Amino acid sequence: MKKTSTRLADGRELIYYDVRDDAVRAAPDRRPLDAVATTAEIRRDPLLGDSVAIASHRQGRTYHPPADQCPLCPSTAERPTEIPESAYDVVVFENRFPSLAGDAGRCEVVCFTSDHTVSFADLTEEQAGLVLDAWTDRTAELSHLPAVQQVFCFENRGAEIGVTLGHPHGQIYAYPFVTPRTALMLRSLAAHKKATGGRNLFDDVLADERAGERVVLDTAHWVAFVPHAAHWPYEVHLYPKRRVPDLLGLDEAARAEFPGVYLELLKRFDRIFDADGPPTPYIAAWHQAPFAALDAYDGVNRDDFALHLELFTIRRTSGKLKFLAGSESGMSVFINDVPPEAAAERLREVAS
Repeated sequence: MKKTSTRLADGRELIYYDVRDDAVRAAPDRRPLDAVATTAEIRRDPLLGDSVAIASHRQGRTYHPPADQCPLCPSTAERPTEIPESAYDVVVFENRFPSLAGDAGRCEVVCFTSDHTVSFADLTEEQAGLVLDAWTDRTAELSHLPAVQQVFCFENRGAEIGVTLGHPHGQIYAYPFVTPRTALMLRSLAAHKKATGGRNLFDDVLADERAGERVVLDTAHWVAFVPHAAHWPYEVHLYPKRRVPDLLGLDEAARAEFPGVYLELLKRFDRIFDADGPPTPYIAAWHQAPFAALDAYDGVNRDDFALHLELFTIRRTSGKLKFLAGSESGMSVFINDVPPEAAAERLREVAS
């Protein structure tokens, strides 16, 4: 992998990740851009104890442009875009409309390929491996920023999810706090460790799931399963078999096997419903240990956390979505219409 860092016309960082070591990335950003101005701030909810990002400047972000106006495609002589080069492998750049900025964190866009017409599932294993390298590199780099306590790599796919740009891409959020979902995991981890005389909750969950009926894939270095208490109609958790706290901890064997495993899962998600229907909308979310001190979590350290990816769709059946209504949105109590065992069976049936 070759990494080339440069700057866009408004000062934002842009990084090329190339498969070939001889790739040259010297094209300048020719756009007359003003400096980015953000209003991002973090406000804490005193009742729930969580944090909310207030980012009113995002109201003006690019919204569903036609394919020939996509800002994530490579630049042409007639139309410069966010990526100055005429082609690229993988690109990461600072978001022009960030939810988090400055002391409130950082937001980055990850373009998986220069081809506007494909999805992540269409990438080759080499391309998917390069994306994994980019996620890992950005996790390492962002962890050194003074304000950053947690790094979150994710992909939203599909208009139903709320995606506003059709180009295959994901995002990375570097939070200045430990996110509420991770805090819940850490509290459960601490309680389990205390109650069992030091056992690791992630290890025990993984062992229980591998012994059950909800396993979707079980390979040399990874296991994917539908969790016992799945929140979403079709939800898969993907774990490396050797527990590591973050992407940096993966060994070469796990890194080499990941692209094939992940691409297979994404392809199965697209086969769950009508093969001739629209692509399955999904969210793919990497859960990594915070870089913050974990003193608040009674005896838990970073190495107790288990890196894993959660992949889920909001579609519950062909043509019908799972909406977060009163119980889910008002009380955070999910109601799942698809039994996890049935979801796992379906995901095994649609193997390629």
